[in-house]
Amino acid sequence: MIRTFHRIIIGLGLTAAGIPAAAQELPSDKQATKETVNLYRHLKKLPEKGFLFGHQDDLAYGVNWKYKEGNSDVKEVTGDYPALYGWDLSGIELDRDVDLDGVPFKKMRQYIQQGYERGGVITLSWHMVSPSGAPKGAWDTTHGTVTSILPGGINYELYKGWLDKAATFIQSLKGRKGEPIPILFRPFHELTGNWFWWGRNACSEQEFITLWRFTIYYLQQEKHLHNLLYVYNTAGEFTKQEFLLRYPGDDMVDIVSLDTYQYDDPQKSDGFVKNTCKQLALLDSIATEKNKISALGETGYEQIPYANWWTKTLLEAIGNNRIAYVLLWRNAGYNEYMKRMHYYVPYAGQVSANDFIEFYKHDKTLFEKESAALSLYSQL
Repeated sequence: MIRTFHRIIIGLGLTAAGIPAAAQELPSDKQATKETVNLYRHLKKLPEKGFLFGHQDDLAYGVNWKYKEGNSDVKEVTGDYPALYGWDLSGIELDRDVDLDGVPFKKMRQYIQQGYERGGVITLSWHMVSPSGAPKGAWDTTHGTVTSILPGGINYELYKGWLDKAATFIQSLKGRKGEPIPILFRPFHELTGNWFWWGRNACSEQEFITLWRFTIYYLQQEKHLHNLLYVYNTAGEFTKQEFLLRYPGDDMVDIVSLDTYQYDDPQKSDGFVKNTCKQLALLDSIATEKNKISALGETGYEQIPYANWWTKTLLEAIGNNRIAYVLLWRNAGYNEYMKRMHYYVPYAGQVSANDFIEFYKHDKTLFEKESAALSLYSQL
């Protein structure tokens, strides 16, 4: 099968016309599992009700705690878990026991299964280290890294081995009945940024498209993974043309998303609200045109120093745009590397905790109790 790919690699790189908007409500993988198809269809309709609230590494650790069964900073404040759980595969490619933030993969598997069984949704990113072995890991921007892992490249076999390891872990994610747990897979995230080895300054548009298409082809056709919904994810402000410049094709994308963070003072500037709302509106129009799901892949305001950030900033930034979910970044607590507190959702007593409760009560925000009630893995 891999030899076959060599003969069609050019076609894979150039096939970006995609599926017409009138296509059936099916994910890009036409062999997707029943639960994955059901989740896809629910996510397509979800914006009619609201959007899922997600948090990275939510069950593993929080501010001033680690690996306490049942713990969650989100739950501590609201009484409910997030509806979406974000995790990362970085480290799996190097046979490490833990990911880049120290979460043991054995525990991660348990947390993923727990979230799924309660009715939550799982998303995986992958801060994959540089195949060149550069010490900066994913944050290396050496030119030629992408071409080195494509068919014929010096690191091609190495990259296939990394995909094998990721696939083995994903294949181990099973529900109680033995069914593969559906995953929102967000590889090569923030692809329009200039800080990763797959970013816009480190590879050409065609190189990125070929990388994406080979990766998905390999996972589907060689590893037989059919429980993945694929998330295309950009960073920063963009025009429609810029967003689609590296778009790999409708046949290998299910969700279009963007990452954006607040850095300025929301009490002095409404720039984050205006820019995010504008970008989400553009994303919404692209998703509608391509018959895809749209989402806010990552966001947050470190330490949330503004007491009303949840209702007066984030909700207003999302506005009436039709997104299926929003993911807030992780609650690391004190970060030794950064030498500061590093968290994006409140803990009990934090200055924005009361406003977060109001955010939780809002009709549009969906946490785990509501996602469970929606039975996202059942047939519509």
